[in-house]
Amino acid sequence: MRSFRCARPPEPRAGSTRTPPVALLDPVLLAPPADVDALFRRIQWDRSRLVAHGADIHLLERGQVYQAMRAATEGANENRAQEHHADRRRAERGVALGPLDTGILRYTGQYLHGATVPRRSPDAVDPALLPQVMRVIATAEQACAGMRIGLDPRRGERATDKRDWDRMAATVDAAVRRAYPELVDDAVRTVSFLMCSEATDRSRSTPVEDDEEPAGNHADLDASARKTALTFTDDKGSEKKWLRDGPRTASAEFWEFVADRSAGDNEVFTIEDEEMGEGIQLHFYADSIARITTVRHGEAGSDPQYQVEYRLVDGIGGYRRLVSAFVSGGCAALDQHGPWMSDVTEFERARRQSRHADRR
Repeated sequence: MRSFRCARPPEPRAGSTRTPPVALLDPVLLAPPADVDALFRRIQWDRSRLVAHGADIHLLERGQVYQAMRAATEGANENRAQEHHADRRRAERGVALGPLDTGILRYTGQYLHGATVPRRSPDAVDPALLPQVMRVIATAEQACAGMRIGLDPRRGERATDKRDWDRMAATVDAAVRRAYPELVDDAVRTVSFLMCSEATDRSRSTPVEDDEEPAGNHADLDASARKTALTFTDDKGSEKKWLRDGPRTASAEFWEFVADRSAGDNEVFTIEDEEMGEGIQLHFYADSIARITTVRHGEAGSDPQYQVEYRLVDGIGGYRRLVSAFVSGGCAALDQHGPWMSDVTEFERARRQSRHADRR
């Protein structure tokens, strides 16, 4: 007898708030349909579970839970629940998708999650709708043909140029909206996102390109001005040597040095030709560059005298052009990339004006 008594479940304690499962199930299993629907209007419950099991979505939205579950299945379809959740979130933003909008979002794989990196998934689109979707994609491809998104080594080895991205996105957006004004913003954005993502992948998978201009572009300069040995340094004291007879160009070596070393507290990089007594210093934090030439070498213990001139730089593309010009022809090759300012006060005034204009 004692062993049987030990096997009995404990008696409910006085004042217990736990509700036996039967008390929850009875209103659903035994009550008439109207009472079931009224219950689900009063309590919190996870609609996605019913949707996953095949409940009629339109009836659920009208509060007819009992009727909606007539279409329920034993197995769960999680993708159906995720799509319903995505549709509800779009509805909350006031977005109503048309058939072509839906086809485009399914093609790019962004129907469920707009932040997912887009891809081309033609099998996810209704075959009858696929030709229309492909015409939209073709419009985008034609609009950005020849455009590229370059790498931005200031932000790391795989970072891309944000200005290039924004420029391509704007170009694709304008072309698609012009050709298909009925498309919602979600559909247009996913197409431009696809084009930009693919351009970024191409840049990342392409070997570092030679940014240096052919010597013929500086035919008016002495051929000896083209660099044969350079020293790269950063603001933390790191240093790297480059020689012309090495396997890579000076530009490729320098931008790799930048990608490896650049950080929030390391934004000043220098390229110096010690033999010629000239160099350039890139100030990423200030969108500027300085070219430095030796006016008088130090003699008898005296310090050398330098001429320092400054110039504003427009993005990573501007930096690449200036580095290329210096490597190809030294400081003299930078004359055509002016104006250069030797007065620091004048330069700071120009920089403040530029930043004020950018904020407007």
